[in-house]
Amino acid sequence: MSYSTTIGSRLVGAFLTGMLLIGPVAAQNCHPEGSFDAWLQSFRRDAAAAGISEGAINPGLKGVRFDPAIVKKDRAQGVFSQTFLEFSDRMVAQYRLDQGRANLKKYKSVFDRIEQQFGVPGPVLSSFWGLETDFGANIGNGPTLISLATLAYDCRRPQLFHDQLIAALKIIDRGDLSPGEMRGPWAGELGQVQFLPMHYVDYGVDFDNDGRVDMLRSSPDALASAANYMMHLGWRRGEPWLQEVYVPNELPWEQADIAIKLPRAQWVRWGITAAYGDALPADNLPASLLLPMGRNGPAFLAYPNFDVYLEWNESLVYSTTAAYFATRLAGAPRVGRGKAPVDSLSASQTKELQTILAKAGYNVGEIDGIIGAQTRGSVKDVQLRLGLPADSYPTTELLGRLR
Repeated sequence: MSYSTTIGSRLVGAFLTGMLLIGPVAAQNCHPEGSFDAWLQSFRRDAAAAGISEGAINPGLKGVRFDPAIVKKDRAQGVFSQTFLEFSDRMVAQYRLDQGRANLKKYKSVFDRIEQQFGVPGPVLSSFWGLETDFGANIGNGPTLISLATLAYDCRRPQLFHDQLIAALKIIDRGDLSPGEMRGPWAGELGQVQFLPMHYVDYGVDFDNDGRVDMLRSSPDALASAANYMMHLGWRRGEPWLQEVYVPNELPWEQADIAIKLPRAQWVRWGITAAYGDALPADNLPASLLLPMGRNGPAFLAYPNFDVYLEWNESLVYSTTAAYFATRLAGAPRVGRGKAPVDSLSASQTKELQTILAKAGYNVGEIDGIIGAQTRGSVKDVQLRLGLPADSYPTTELLGRLR
């Protein structure tokens, strides 16, 4: 997706840090080579030193140029300022559910083989497949090599994209894709599950046994590669990832933190129950209480496998939506609306809150209107200090108190 709801967005876009300058003039300020052409010549030497053949370097870098429009898109991401329900209601649309269920049947033998080899179930893979590219229908058509070179020359994250461009040339060198086939969204991702080139090189799987890893056209290759990556991130075979629950009116809300894992039995003792289906087992399976919109909104138990979602994309809104989508494909009903209307801040109000907290000495990360992990942690501390329920979710009431 063009706004980096991708496997690479934990690296390329969830938190906008760094420079705000755009274009070659700004880039020259941080590159000793000076111009983009001079930088490109230096990069050619780096690629050769990395063992890439001239047969890949020359066609791969032919016609590569700096594109200021890519930098503007990199600076303009804001979709994750939406609430979980706003984002999930839009992204987990009925057509995606219908197509996801159809694909689980169509590719059943592929999903079964993948789960047997890597331990990742079909609904989990199909949810990423659907969110990233609508099951391969929208993989992007921008010039990947130009995107990577532009972001490598830009000053915000040059080393990251320098290495991604090296990896892209490795993909060409080993015969997986030609330079002309390397097309995708603006941030340089490739294929049906939107891998950055380094992930393509490190975790790509030739699952259809045609002699190359082709995540653009081969759904088996793309899905198996995603499963291979998730397995390496620590996916636990046979365990759940996310479960909707009901929470009581009173709870030690400060324990509702994705970083806090307690035995499921402890959550049961505090009165948490399953939202549907069988009773919640009072066992020792570690779980976090995830309240993406605070104590009055939807509630989930997030299990160790949910950590893999946060590795895929560190945006809590995206990761919760992807995990929820997978539960829907596995048979869960539509998520509840919560216990009461949720008093959410707008993006501008969130920026105001972040500014106030930053002036008070809190580390909220970038002041971007996105309720990320650092903002949530700061809000939790302030709530505790003010004697408010410490569910880590900012409200207009809290903002008013801080004003």
